Amino acid sequence: MDKKKRVWQLPFLAILIIGTIIILKKQAPFRTDEGFVFGTVYKITYQSEDNLKEEIESELKKVDNSLSPFNPNSVITHVNRNEKTELDSFFVHVFHLAKKISDETHGAFDITVAPLVNAWGFGFKKSAGVDSLVVDSLRQMTGYQKIGLQDNRIIKKDPRMMLDCSAIAKGFGVDAVAMLLERKGIKNYMVDIGGEVVVRGKNSKMNAWRIGINKPIDDSLSVNQELQTVLAISDVGMATSGNYRNFYYKGGKKYAHTIDPRTGYPVQHSILSSTVIAKDCASADAYATAFMVMGLDSAKAFCEAHPELDAYFICSGEGDKYETYVTDGMKKFIVSKK
Repeated sequence: MDKKKRVWQLPFLAILIIGTIIILKKQAPFRTDEGFVFGTVYKITYQSEDNLKEEIESELKKVDNSLSPFNPNSVITHVNRNEKTELDSFFVHVFHLAKKISDETHGAFDITVAPLVNAWGFGFKKSAGVDSLVVDSLRQMTGYQKIGLQDNRIIKKDPRMMLDCSAIAKGFGVDAVAMLLERKGIKNYMVDIGGEVVVRGKNSKMNAWRIGINKPIDDSLSVNQELQTVLAISDVGMATSGNYRNFYYKGGKKYAHTIDPRTGYPVQHSILSSTVIAKDCASADAYATAFMVMGLDSAKAFCEAHPELDAYFICSGEGDKYETYVTDGMKKFIVSKK
């Protein structure tokens, strides 16, 4: 190589290396905000020069004011009481998405299930007891086909109908925070609310985000952290539904919180845990619940007909063993098996 060229190239390489170091040093730090919302914990990690916890909690408050039936002043509470109220954009979006998924799943997902959920002791009203007569009576005031949205008002065929968005609202809360971070120009983040997740970009090690799926061990106190598997994912929403945390025993029989809107009774299928990956967390949340209601065979058939969804089902096997079913699309995310 010509000596003059070497002399010229050395300073250029030095400047390039120094410039790269300066750029790397100027990268915004990853921050983690934690707190309590929707009756569970949240953990949000994002790359930003600014601390956004106040704005994040403000966004979560908006979701609570729209969709929480435990909030006496929320939009959904006013709707359930048949009181005149202004439907906000959050409520309208979730209502339309819920109706769409209800249609697709033929009622396995249904936000009008509130009276039945309450009767079985898993809702926002105290149960007065339940038997077959009560279930038959309450089923007359449930059904997603009996409710609609017209002129920014909810129209009910039976005024006793009530909505319960608990199987989609938490996922939407995750989406709402993710949209806030997107508006801020943040490209790398993980939003986790009680196990419902949206991830974008890379983690602090510049790898895909690692998200665990818990083993479905009876765990009403939510202390179990034993993992069934670990996924490496990015740019998706993920949600898990299971009957291993919200249940009770009565008369020696276990009653789980997933109610089949079509029968009015808690589900008794072999699926213990249903994890779904979708384009957004609200959809993943709703489909995960619907699959718990459908049972394994119907859930498998649905996934085969909807390749845009990926799913990981943990089912009861012989003795204390688990069996799993994983869609072909989900397999590419698995990085660790327990």
